[in-house]
Order: sequence, then C-alpha cells, then structure tokens
Amino acid sequence: MKRIAILGSTGSIGTQALDVVRNLPEEFSVEVLAANSNVDLFAAQVEEFRPRLAVLADESAYKKLSEKKFEGVEIAGGRQAFIDAAAVDGVDIVLTSMSGFAGLEPTLKAIACGKDIALANKETLVVAGELVIKSAQDYGVKILPVDSEHGAFFQCLQGEDSRTIEKLLLTASGGPFRGKKRADLIDVTVNEVLAHPTWNMGKKITVDSASLVNKGLEVIEAKFLYGVDYNQIQVVVHPQSIVHSMVEFRDGSVIAQLASTDMRLPIQYALTYPRRLPAPVNKLDFWKMKALTFEEPDTETFRGLKFAYEAGKTGGTLPCIFNAANEIAVNAFLRRRIKFLDIYDVIEEAMTSRAVKQNPTLEDLLAEDRATRLFAEKFIENIT
Repeated sequence: MKRIAILGSTGSIGTQALDVVRNLPEEFSVEVLAANSNVDLFAAQVEEFRPRLAVLADESAYKKLSEKKFEGVEIAGGRQAFIDAAAVDGVDIVLTSMSGFAGLEPTLKAIACGKDIALANKETLVVAGELVIKSAQDYGVKILPVDSEHGAFFQCLQGEDSRTIEKLLLTASGGPFRGKKRADLIDVTVNEVLAHPTWNMGKKITVDSASLVNKGLEVIEAKFLYGVDYNQIQVVVHPQSIVHSMVEFRDGSVIAQLASTDMRLPIQYALTYPRRLPAPVNKLDFWKMKALTFEEPDTETFRGLKFAYEAGKTGGTLPCIFNAANEIAVNAFLRRRIKFLDIYDVIEEAMTSRAVKQNPTLEDLLAEDRATRLFAEKFIENIT
C-alpha cells in the first residue's frame, strides 16, 4: 500500500486524486491532507480518509477546523505547517496540487526528505526549475508529472533514449477563444473565459488556458522535466484534446498518447507508476471519432505563450517575474478589477521593468516573487 500526502486536497486536482484513492482503496493510504481555506470540504475529506495529519494554511480556517474532533487525526494550521506537511515521516509520495508559487517551498521540503513527487504544481518548475531538478537528483527523488500533457510525454518516453528526442509536440486545446482576434476579446466576461470547451479545471488554470499562459508555463516545465532546449518544444493547437502530447524522434517517428479528457488518468498513473491499474474513465471509441485536427497557435493575439518562451530562454528570475505578474493579474481579472486583455499588459510591464538576476537562490526567488506581486498590484491600481 502506497502512503500518500495530498497538498491542495480541496482543489480540482486534489479532489480528483481522492476519487482515484476511492476507486483503489487497497492501493493507497492517505497519510496527510493539506489545503488552504475550504473548511467544509476539507472537514468532509478528513472525516472520510482519516489522515494522520490534516493542515489548513489559512489561520482563520484552521481555527474553525480545530473546533471539530477527528479521532486519531492531528490538526495543524498556518503557512509553515502547510510546508512542514510535505515532510511527514512514513509518506512515500507527495502530490503537490496546490496552485501557484505557493507550491515551491513544500515541494523542495518533500524532496529534501527523500519523498517522490507527483507534480501537479507546474509553477514549481517554472520559477525554480534548476533548483528543483538538481535537488531531486541530489536526493534520488522521482518527479512524476501529473499534467495531462507532461504525463503524455512521460508515457511516450518510456523505454526510449531521451537523447533521440527531436521535438516535444505539446498540445493545447486553444481554450474558449480559439480563432478569435484581439478585437473580439476586448469585453469578454469572466464567465465566458471560464467556459472551457473540453476540460473541467479550477478557475486560475482555466483563465491561464484561455490566455495561453498555461501552455507557456508547460513549455518551461517541459524544458526542465525532459532536458530539452526551447527550440525542441513546439506547441500544437488540438481542439479535440484527445492527443495529450506527442514526441518526435530524430528518425522521424512520432509517438503520441491519446485518452479521454479526464485528469484522473494522469493522476492515477503518477501515483501508481510504473503499474497500470483499472481506472473509472471513459475509453476512447475510435469508430465514433470523426476527426483529429491540429493548428498553429496565434501568439500575437494570445501573447501569454510568447511571453513564456521569452522568460524561459532568458532564464534567471524572469520566469518568476512572469509567473508572479500573471498570478496577480488573473486574480484581479477574476475579481473583475481588470479586463481579460489587461492580463497581458500586466505581465509585459513586469517583465520589461523588473531587473533579471541570473543563477538565483531560493531566497532570491522568494524576494523577487514578493517584489513582482507588489509591482503588479501597483500597475493594476494605475490602470483601473
């Protein structure tokens, strides 16, 4: 039985990971659950799975949770408790499914304790890829990708020599505005942005999908996961979201991974690797599948992807700046403080204004994340 910790258990990935556990109760023991502030859902999860440790990062939410009694469960609260939850003894694998920069410190702490990582928090590699990969190598830790696209690459490369990779073909659905131009997006609403055509995801990642920032984050993530150059990563718009990604090898062969649009599949594969076990997902019916189409992304309209390539190629603290500015901008958009296209302006202003430091330490990245967030907030105040 594999002993797991789920950080971000009340989010989209976390709740689906618990679905995987429910379907395979003989395979997993949930040792740690950690979330931010959703007290009611978290309490129900704790009641059902009875982890040894349950942590809420938000202090006020923790106080509400601590009023409840769960026999045999230790309750803790606060940001540091959330980070420490990644290092609990007796855990084999840590699923990092929280959103944003907040995933970096707990991931590094889990790695330092020798725990394998099921990585759903792409921002960890975006802002600190070199630090994270080196740490994983130093401690002999596996990083198992949970993103559908990176899980696809991971599966396509099983048994292959990574030195024979010609190109990683990273698929993108195109989001709800595929084919639209800037003039069409001036007044799009939050609800329109959140209406993703093929995936059911959390709000932040859904906005990132619409802006193509999410695909940009995945480009940077792929560079570190698979050790390729940026010119070997090609984004391909695939509206049906059936091909989750492809690898082209130097002999011209292409291997693709296909599956239904259900995140439980890559989550389960990361948690059960290298075994494949039955999963409660819809199987593809190739008799009914009429067409699979592929397009070039429009990076002039959806500038998030272009910014990501620039940040990744420049390196240093620029990916951290890109990510922090985007997180602040998306939050402002969801709160209806700015318009959708303003997200790009916030990111561009931060990337062109903030000084870039090469070879940053963890402390440098933490400081730059804080500084960029303040910068982005001030910029938003000036344009609203």
